[in-house]
Amino acid sequence: MKKILLLATGGTIASVEGDEGLKPGLSGEDLLKYFENTLLSVDVTARILMNRDSTNMQPEHWVEMAEAIAENYGQYDGFLITHGTDTLGYTAAALSYMLQGLQKPVVLTGSQVPISFKKTDAKKNLTDALRFACEDIGGVFVVFDGRVIIGTRAVKMRTKSYDAFESINHPYVAYIDGEEVRYIWKPAPAQQEFKVETSLCTDVFLLKLHPGTKPEIFDFLKDHYKGIIIESFGNGGVPFEGRNLLPKIKELTDAGIAVMISTQCLEEGHDLYLYEVGRKVAQYPVIVSGDINTEAIVPKLMWALGKTKDPAQVKNIIETPIAYDLSAEWGRSGMKIQQ
Repeated sequence: MKKILLLATGGTIASVEGDEGLKPGLSGEDLLKYFENTLLSVDVTARILMNRDSTNMQPEHWVEMAEAIAENYGQYDGFLITHGTDTLGYTAAALSYMLQGLQKPVVLTGSQVPISFKKTDAKKNLTDALRFACEDIGGVFVVFDGRVIIGTRAVKMRTKSYDAFESINHPYVAYIDGEEVRYIWKPAPAQQEFKVETSLCTDVFLLKLHPGTKPEIFDFLKDHYKGIIIESFGNGGVPFEGRNLLPKIKELTDAGIAVMISTQCLEEGHDLYLYEVGRKVAQYPVIVSGDINTEAIVPKLMWALGKTKDPAQVKNIIETPIAYDLSAEWGRSGMKIQQ
């Protein structure tokens, strides 16, 4: 019989009616009552790790989850984390970096409707997640609406629909239909021993460009952050006419700040060498995101800066695929390699 540890962290799935709206209130044991009649032969231990809306989730809470798994790693066959949906993608990616060499499944799930409501997606998601936590597979996964997503590729796309999450720029791992798990692909077994790397530098800022962004914003950022992610336009375009941002970006890289160029486009990544507006920023030692999504970029940069402050080493870490966050066809130059 598989032994699974359920770590409850709050979120909609555990929410109850409060004076000012829904708020987390159920314990892990309360959640377990809703699948007492499951056909799965499994021994589940439930612990309440925290009870918070995922909007209030902070990097320090990612560390708390990682450490809880590490402390119990030898005692259980799999781990199930119930979590609010709004920042679940960030947490799944963060755990993917902090928990290296996983030989067991770490499964995150949540719901769009509280489990105590008559009509809810929570019971299915919880049962599906428990089913997948019993698989002989290693890694961090998100299970939602019958779909299994690798932890670094899950993005919340919808605020109300049950199919809230999509796997961006990567195939689904599997589909769950009752007791059956139908795999699309399986991650390769880890080649290293399990280890935990929870050192994070949270001095990271995400800036979404828009027409009219003032260059002066970078003066403030330079004094307050060690890593800056710029969500540029399209294939990596950064304005250099009118409100020219390039001199300020050069000041950041000259000051040893890790500057990462990403794209506001959700799918297919970016290619800095395709257009002039990309090549002009590529002349600086910026980090390129390829097709990594925002939910993975933020914790990955925090994790990389927690390991080293050397911008060249940070660039190397970010541009190296980890836990399937970056497709193999993307080169470290920021240019997509034609197959």
